[in-house]
Amino acid sequence: MRDFTGGLRSKSWDEFSTPDAPPLDFVFTVCSNAAKETCPAWPGQPMTAHWGVDDPAAVAGTDVERERAFRQTYLVLATRIRLFTSLRPELLDRLSVETALRRIGKSSTDKPPP
Repeated sequence: MRDFTGGLRSKSWDEFSTPDAPPLDFVFTVCSNAAKETCPAWPGQPMTAHWGVDDPAAVAGTDVERERAFRQTYLVLATRIRLFTSLRPELLDRLSVETALRRIGKSSTDKPPP
């Protein structure tokens, strides 16, 4: 099986706020702490939304409890990404898309079934 995540890493938003940064259409912050921070002015004015989730790496407890926290975070983000990719932005104006993105970030899928 190929490893598609080998080069992936968490990145500071500073990497994407410089003039030579790659262009962005959408910016989603997912760290719960990011909601309290001031976001930079993104080049190109991409659509933004905060999809806060608790950091599963910060969970203390048994291996089972930590695994459950990572699984729950995965399920919440996977559901939000699925909802996001189902949007048809060509049929919506910018404000409607931004409203939909924020609604997805507050979706009730935060508590998947046990």
